[in-house]
Amino acid sequence: MSADHAAAAFRDREILLGVCGGVAAYKTADLCSKFVQAGAGVTVVMTRGAGSFIGATTFEALTGRPVYSEMYAPKEHPRGEHIGLAERAELFVVAPATAHFLAKAALGLADDLLSTLVLTCECPTLFAPAMNTAMWESPSVQRNVATLRSDGHGLVGPGEGWLSCGRVGAGRMAEPDAIFTAAAGALPAVRDDA
Repeated sequence: MSADHAAAAFRDREILLGVCGGVAAYKTADLCSKFVQAGAGVTVVMTRGAGSFIGATTFEALTGRPVYSEMYAPKEHPRGEHIGLAERAELFVVAPATAHFLAKAALGLADDLLSTLVLTCECPTLFAPAMNTAMWESPSVQRNVATLRSDGHGLVGPGEGWLSCGRVGAGRMAEPDAIFTAAAGALPAVRDDA
């Protein structure tokens, strides 16, 4: 898919963007900006750990929307953010998706807003894993990835390269351009009666 075609796919679409705690979270700001520049409405949900790497203010400035992180502190959906955000989303992207998040998603655990959204979203999902090489290659992570794929979740990456831990290998979050293109391909077609 060409970059222009990918960008056109996001015009007037609703993207739910999850951010987990990891060094790669800084790349998610670039991805978020790409979605917004392509005309998408973007709502960001951050885990508690994500706030250790990037601030909610960054995403609020990029999207013009509040950032969500709390399960029981409704900002705009009286029935709960996990319901309202899920109903609005046309695509759910999580970048970076940590080993912890992938495990919770594979097991159907819902102990925070982001993991609960995995269960309530009925739209396509796309996870961009990011972690240490040893973690990525561990049998438990690979089992979780296989489960997620068999459950219908999409994954993009990880790539190989220098990691923040000082090692070189698999586990590097896919670059924002690659996630953007994969997300365009994962978006459902716009219905004519919409």
